[in-house]
Amino acid sequence: MAIGEAANLKDVEREERKNESVSTVAEDMDAKLGALEARLRQLGSLMVAYSGGVDSAFLAATAHRVLGDGMLAVLADSASLARRDMEQACEFAKSLGMPLQVIATEELDQPEYQRNDANRCFHCKDELFRQMATLGLKLGFTHIAYGMNADDTRDYRPGQRAAQEHAVLAPLADVGLTKLEVRALSKAAGFALWDRPAAPCLSSRVEYGRTVTREVLEQVERAEESMRQLGFRELRVRHHGELARVEIARAELPRALSTEMLDKISAALKQAGFQYITLDCSGFRSGSMNDILPVDVLARRGA
Repeated sequence: MAIGEAANLKDVEREERKNESVSTVAEDMDAKLGALEARLRQLGSLMVAYSGGVDSAFLAATAHRVLGDGMLAVLADSASLARRDMEQACEFAKSLGMPLQVIATEELDQPEYQRNDANRCFHCKDELFRQMATLGLKLGFTHIAYGMNADDTRDYRPGQRAAQEHAVLAPLADVGLTKLEVRALSKAAGFALWDRPAAPCLSSRVEYGRTVTREVLEQVERAEESMRQLGFRELRVRHHGELARVEIARAELPRALSTEMLDKISAALKQAGFQYITLDCSGFRSGSMNDILPVDVLARRGA
């Protein structure tokens, strides 16, 4: 066999192995989707804690497709939910004709939440799930679920403990669906939000130990909205008192590094109420505020 022919044969074999791998991944993902649908069908009826993020939106949409009016998406509205996220969540539900109920949660009135320690997320989810349980009794729903995926079990998320205490289900994680798989299935379903950046609550931008107030959250929201107006897509404005620490996805960082853009960022964030502005050289990292938490706290994960 000629050298050229051998090289071509290897290329063909390599491409075949690649196609087989892609096919196996797709089959595995379809199997997980089938398991999710079967699980939802078994429940009969379900309330979904819905934020409009990719995970909860995919779970809610799948539950609606399987259960019809036997599901209800519940969106918690509070000062920690950005108005942009609220509007997008409502628009997505409306586009599918999905039953949606907005409830007002009052976690910000709780001293335990305001003091903003490592358990802040527990108090937020505890408030949400208590209200959903009350609503479920009123409307006849016996099951509540939320959008935890299989990857979330490896992160520090105190809200998972609240879910456990309230017997809230995690169907995505139960069938092993990862974040990437949820995005892929959302794209296949034609959901425009399939690649929407993660958008945790505004309180997650506030440094631990700094009191969470409506004024602080409004300041963060104004700052992040001004960054989006400058054309940035995946970012966080971390609140450190008078200082704003701006994280921008590394793929977008080059746009920020001209003198002209730095001046625009500085002006926009000062307009939002910050005195000092710094650009984090490491770029955007989900959960970067957790970097200061002790190892024993992080080791608890969702417990």
